[in-house]
Amino acid sequence: MRLLITSDTHLPLRAKRLPDRLLGELPRADVVIHAGDWVDEATLDLLESRSRRLIGVYGNNDGPGLRARLPEVARADLGGLRFGVVHETGAAQGREARCAARFPDLDVLVFGHSHIPWDTTAPGGLRLLNPGSPTDRRRQPHCTYLTATAADGTLTDVTLHRLPPR
Repeated sequence: MRLLITSDTHLPLRAKRLPDRLLGELPRADVVIHAGDWVDEATLDLLESRSRRLIGVYGNNDGPGLRARLPEVARADLGGLRFGVVHETGAAQGREARCAARFPDLDVLVFGHSHIPWDTTAPGGLRLLNPGSPTDRRRQPHCTYLTATAADGTLTDVTLHRLPPR
């Protein structure tokens, strides 16, 4: 099962549209995961219309329309793994232990908010992934997103894709 993982698109405030490379990944993905801060409902509509399956949550910058359509936390079984998606996880220091305590039933937690790519494993085995942002790099050198494969209870091919400057 091929996964496309993104977050913090912030359209149309940080960019006018999603990058072509990210849009080009949509037909290849079995599941698209978005970890919040969409900002506009048009981006949700676009990903819903072009994705085989979309799993998304709202973020702190998402208004009432998005909050009515999306949960704060989403959960799904994908490729034999228990996934969770949430926007905010708090400060980087102590994140693994905090998330492992909050989500003891998960194998993988996808989160956003910081715009900083993240890939760590907590004691006990919880994998934490943040794809960064495809539209707002903040203090990072590149805008980014992730792809991965989930199959037979294993997450493989986790790849951080760096986008060219706009």
